[in-house]
Amino acid sequence: MMAHMNTIVVFEFPSSGPYGAEAEAAYADLAQDIASEKDLVLKVWTEDPSRQVAGGVYLFTSEEAADTYIEKHSNRLGGFGITDIKAVKYQVNDGLSAVDHAVLSR
Repeated sequence: MMAHMNTIVVFEFPSSGPYGAEAEAAYADLAQDIASEKDLVLKVWTEDPSRQVAGGVYLFTSEEAADTYIEKHSNRLGGFGITDIKAVKYQVNDGLSAVDHAVLSR
């Protein structure tokens, strides 16, 4: 069994848009679905139109939840025809993060 440890996942993938307010409208339902993900503390949506990439930074309450979500979301993105998906996982140092104002739980 994996230890309970806050885990960050950073996704990045090619995207020709939409971005900004257009992305908010286009992905509102997806955002609601992601918000209900078990053990998700938060997601920050990311985009860089100049590099033609999008993605997100996710905080999960465990490495197991992060691994499950990486598989789920990679499959979902692949279903949208997105390839070259990068997902990088990091363990969170809760003590140091708390000093620097991190919110590590809902």
